[in-house]
Amino acid sequence: MTNNRAISRRHLLMLSGLAMAGAIRPVAAAPRAPLAEGELRGSLQAAQYGVTPDARDVSSRKFREILVRAAADNKPVFLPPGTYPISSLDLPDNVRLTGVPGASRLLYTGDGSMLRAEGLRRAEISNLVIDGGNAWLSDQTAGLFSARAVSELIIENCDIIGASKTALHLERSSARIENNRISGAADYALYAVDGRASSVSNNRVSACGNGGILIHRFTKGADGTQVIGNRLSDIGARNGGTGPFGNAINIFRADDVMVTNNHIRGAAFSAIRANAASNVMIASNQCLSSGETAIYSEFGFEGALVTGNLVDGAANGISVVNFDTGGRLATIANNIVRNISDKGPYVHDTVGFGFGISAEADAAVTGNVIENVARFGLLAGWGPYLRNLSINGNIVRRAATGMAVSVVEDAGQALIANNLFDETPKGAIIGYRWHDAATSDLVEGSSRYRHLTISGNRRS
Repeated sequence: MTNNRAISRRHLLMLSGLAMAGAIRPVAAAPRAPLAEGELRGSLQAAQYGVTPDARDVSSRKFREILVRAAADNKPVFLPPGTYPISSLDLPDNVRLTGVPGASRLLYTGDGSMLRAEGLRRAEISNLVIDGGNAWLSDQTAGLFSARAVSELIIENCDIIGASKTALHLERSSARIENNRISGAADYALYAVDGRASSVSNNRVSACGNGGILIHRFTKGADGTQVIGNRLSDIGARNGGTGPFGNAINIFRADDVMVTNNHIRGAAFSAIRANAASNVMIASNQCLSSGETAIYSEFGFEGALVTGNLVDGAANGISVVNFDTGGRLATIANNIVRNISDKGPYVHDTVGFGFGISAEADAAVTGNVIENVARFGLLAGWGPYLRNLSINGNIVRRAATGMAVSVVEDAGQALIANNLFDETPKGAIIGYRWHDAATSDLVEGSSRYRHLTISGNRRS
């Protein structure tokens, strides 16, 4: 016994010494995975409450209870990577729902609606894939994500795909839609009606059936939305028509809107179409391969600034028109318009296709460069719809006719000065009576048409 105790003591002393020398170390705990971003911010972890990827037994009611709990504590709900099947999920006030970009997926299961927000002060959705799976939406559901009367709505860094109608449908809301990727919507990427000072910026929109970004109002009035820095491509017109569908960016009855620094390619109709939109600013956009008029400001507007845009490929370039319905007051300056054909997506019943820049009333057209145009480089007025045009300092090259100007009775005054025309085989400046050429070349001026002041122009 004594010997055994001695051995034990010696053994213990030896082990203690080795441990102190570092030869024996405690067994380390298994390394913990790096904290997810949401965890670092003190979020509520959905998995702790039974909401886990592919959990088919999780009801939208249970999911909402978790969102309500987190909103009450001013915490975001974090969804780890995986697929979360949902339907008819009504978001609570102050919700913050986030995940891992490209990996945390909300999948619509097709029960009529997917995500709804109504009458909220604030809601924020970020870093998620919102996947409609092209599944059926009910007649009462306008969009995959529908929001109504939300004072502050933030949708950021999400992938929104597979909407069988519109991807984002917003009414009477103030929204910030930023850095999202929206594709494959059967109708529109974003339809926002009666908004309040919203921002739609730096999104990628592609392959939408009837339109891209739509800023509308039920009745004409101040809106103040900014549409800035978005990239849009492959916008169709599945519903056909002569312009309501197929526009990458469409402003309707919404005043005080800015459309700037967007890159747009492949719109079935217009890259940018502003209809009855006063005080609209359309600046520094790239509009490539448009099927109809690339940039439109039309019908019942007062105030349009169209400047610094590049248009390459369209059936018409820039059109600021419809003085017959009150369209007036514009500056069209410092744009490049090129490669304009006379082939459009339908049979035009008035002026037709194939002109570079068109203006009608109370407008300055200055400093533009227009090249390779099927019919008219510049079109000034249409019939009697001409008043107070100043067309000065433009360059038109390789157009069948450099400029067509209305010489019908009751046409208002126009000043045409200091423009350069090159390779215009049908004439530099030709007077038109509606569809018909009615004069010889007026590039040197003419006293016959008292409403026209023509000076300082050159034709090579």
